[in-house]
Amino acid sequence: MVAAASLMISPPWTSAQDSAPGGKITRPGVREFQVPFSSLKPDATFKIGTDADWVQITDDAVWVASSEPASVHRIDPKTNKEVAVVGVPGDPCSGLTFGFGSLWVPLCGTRNSMVRVDATTNQIVASLSVGPAGPEGGIAASRDSVWIVTDNAGTLVRIDPLSNKVRQRISIAPGSYNPVFDGSTSGDGTIWITGGITNIVTAVDASSGAVLTTVPVGPNPRFLAVGGGSIWTLNQGDGSVTRIEAQSRKVIATIAVGIPGHGGDIGWGAGFVWTTVFGVPLTAIDGKTNKIFRQWVGDGGDALRFGHDAVWLTDYKHGTFSRITYAEIMKSKTSQ
Repeated sequence: MVAAASLMISPPWTSAQDSAPGGKITRPGVREFQVPFSSLKPDATFKIGTDADWVQITDDAVWVASSEPASVHRIDPKTNKEVAVVGVPGDPCSGLTFGFGSLWVPLCGTRNSMVRVDATTNQIVASLSVGPAGPEGGIAASRDSVWIVTDNAGTLVRIDPLSNKVRQRISIAPGSYNPVFDGSTSGDGTIWITGGITNIVTAVDASSGAVLTTVPVGPNPRFLAVGGGSIWTLNQGDGSVTRIEAQSRKVIATIAVGIPGHGGDIGWGAGFVWTTVFGVPLTAIDGKTNKIFRQWVGDGGDALRFGHDAVWLTDYKHGTFSRITYAEIMKSKTSQ
């Protein structure tokens, strides 16, 4: 979740976008669903660093990254307290994932790499020479492997967590960067990877590594989430969200959210799809109706995840990280 969010900052989007047949979006987002973001009252807010980016949630922790200082921060969701800060030898730049008792942190630097942080000791236990293709990428953990795209040519690398070594390299569409694991289907599940240049999502068998299919989606898909029997892509080209049914591998909805541009993030939780970009820090999409439930506009946003009955949201520019409870979100009303 992910997530994950961009280190690239783009100017505000003010041009009109199609919101629905016969309708236009005249400012970022979809106006009829909007309320001020300032109307939401966080349960807790943490100062992370000069910036705050990339979020990962586990059963007993919430992790958030910062590139200034280069570190990952662990928060106890039971107490709303920061309990550990782990310095890393590079900027966290391409998502976070959790698996095999560890947080896996891709790093950008002179040479891109990755570190593995043990969740028991909160210490780095392995450094891997394999790293992300660049910022605005992602990383995923399946039942037996960690997956990351390592170059612009579309090399999907599969890492064995027992040895921390590459066990397989798979060629997918060039310009693919962001993988996510879906374990809801039969077998060992599927790795889905967005192709931001080719406007597709590639499905890879998580057992064999075989490419299963490609699915055309909206323009410039980047971040994606799994939930409600579906894969959801945030399309940076027009700010829409595409829904792919996991079982049939077919597009079943395209939702005009009005949040185009670099960065942002998308997550799933409590039956909703949650998105964030600068200027529109939070949007909730009903996973049953495929319609926007509410959209909050204002300062903040860039990375999020849902867990422990809350949305956990960064304010990248101010280096803060907030917990906004689901109950608080459900109290919010539109201006209608």
